Amino acid sequence: MEEKALTADHNASRRSFIRNTAITAAGFFIVPRHVLGKGFIAPSDRLLIAGIGVGGKGESDIMSFSKSGKADIAFLCDVDDRRAANSVKAFPKAKYYQDWRELLDKEAKNFDAVSVSTPDHNHAAPTLAAMQLGKHVYVQKPLTHDIYEARILTEAAKRYKVVTQMGNQGASGDGVRQLMEWYDAGVIGNVHTVYCWTNRPVWPQGIPWPSAKAPVPQGLNWDLWLGTAPYKDYVEKLVPFNWRGWWDYGTGALGDMGCHIVEPAFRVLGLQYINDVQASVGAVYVDEFKRGEFPESFPPSSHITMNFPKTPKTKDRVTLHWMDGGIQPERPEELGANELFGDGGNGTLFIGTKGKMMCSTYGANPQLLPTSKTAQVKVKQRYERVPGGAEGHYAQWVEACLAGYGNKQVSAPFETGGPLTEALLMANLAIRAYDVKRPKTDGKGFNYPGRNIKLLWDKDAMKVTNLDDVNQYIKREYRQGYSLTL
Repeated sequence: MEEKALTADHNASRRSFIRNTAITAAGFFIVPRHVLGKGFIAPSDRLLIAGIGVGGKGESDIMSFSKSGKADIAFLCDVDDRRAANSVKAFPKAKYYQDWRELLDKEAKNFDAVSVSTPDHNHAAPTLAAMQLGKHVYVQKPLTHDIYEARILTEAAKRYKVVTQMGNQGASGDGVRQLMEWYDAGVIGNVHTVYCWTNRPVWPQGIPWPSAKAPVPQGLNWDLWLGTAPYKDYVEKLVPFNWRGWWDYGTGALGDMGCHIVEPAFRVLGLQYINDVQASVGAVYVDEFKRGEFPESFPPSSHITMNFPKTPKTKDRVTLHWMDGGIQPERPEELGANELFGDGGNGTLFIGTKGKMMCSTYGANPQLLPTSKTAQVKVKQRYERVPGGAEGHYAQWVEACLAGYGNKQVSAPFETGGPLTEALLMANLAIRAYDVKRPKTDGKGFNYPGRNIKLLWDKDAMKVTNLDDVNQYIKREYRQGYSLTL
C-alpha cells in the first residue's frame, strides 16, 4: 500500500539517496521504504527502526518489534552504554549512537520509524523531531512529562501524518474490548464513577533531594541523560529506576501505571479532556513529631479525584478516583470476601446504574460483579480483536507503519494517548500545586494551596483558571540545546 509523500524536499533527498547508495550505514541490504517515494514498496517490505533508549523497557520494545517478523532494528541510541549492552549484542549490525540528535541528523535517510523509551522528561523532544522528519513513532507511556508536551505531540500526529502508538499495550488487549462490549450492551447501565488504584510506587518518594553527589557510573553520559532537565549533580542510585520519584524526571505512580489502569475507562466511556481535579496526599515523618513534604519529590501516596464532562457514551459527567501508594477503594459488596479485587495490587472498578464490572492492570481479566455473572452474561462481539492481544500491540504498529498513515488502525495513537496522558498529568498538577512564593510562617517547608481546592481546567487555553501559581508547571523551560516547536 502506498505511503504519503512528505514534502518536495524530502522527495528530493530520497531520490538523491537512492542515486548515491544502495545500502544503509548500518549495513542492511534493505532500502527504507519511504526513500523509494510515493507508490513504491521496498523489496523486503520491512520496517527499519531506530531505537532511542534501548535498555530496560526499550530493550524489550525493540525485541518485540523484531519478533513481528517485518521489522529490522537499524540503529540504536542510548546515553548509558551499560544498559544498552544487551541490545548492542542482539543487533550487531545496528549502528550505535549516544545522542539522539546526532542520530537523527546523520541517519534520517536510513530508517523509517523511531521507538522512544527514555525517562519521561526526554520523551517529547526526540519524538517531535522524528515526526518532523516524517518518521513513524512508538513512544513508551506516559506519552510526555508535561501537559504542554502532550498537547503538542497530539497536534503533531495530525500535522505530520505519521503512524503513532503509545506503549500502553493493554489498549490492544482482549480485556478492554470485552469491557466495552458489556458496557455498550447496557449490562451495567450508565457508569458515573470509576475507581483506579495501584500499589506503586516501588521506588523512593516523599524524600529530600540527596545532599551528597555521587560519582557518575562508568558508561553513563550524565549530561545527555539530563537532556531537557535542569542541570544537577548525579546522586546515588538515580539511574536506572529511581528517577521516577523526582518531578524533574518522572511522573510518579500516575505516569508509570496510570496509562495501564485508567486507559480502560477512557476507552469504555469515551473520556477525553478533564474538567477539574482535586488531590489529597500522604506525608512522611522526618522524625518522631514532624511531618515532612519535599517539593522535589512525589509524595508516598495520593488520592486524586478527576471529573470529566459527559460523553456520547455517558448520560452525565464521570468521576474518576485515582489511588496509589497501596490505598484502595472499599471492596464492592458484590465481591466475595476472599475474591481478588482487581489483581490485588492494581485494578479498575466501574460503577454503573445497573451493576459493576472490574479488571486488573492493562484491562486484563475483565469480570462482572458478582463474578458469577461473567460466565453467564453473553453479548455480541462488536470489536475486532488485535492478533496476539496485548503482545500484538508492537506488531500492530509495525504493520500500520508499513501500510502507511491512515491505512491501518492502531490501538493507542497519540490522538487518544495524548488526552489520556494529559488527564494524568493534570492529576499530578494537583499533587504538585505548592506555592514557593508564600513559605510557611516558621520559614520551613511550603504551602500547598492547590491541595485544598478544586483546580478548574480550561482545556482550550491550557491553564488552571483559579490558581495561577500552578500554571508554571504546565510547560517547563528546556535546558539549552533542546526545543519543542511545531
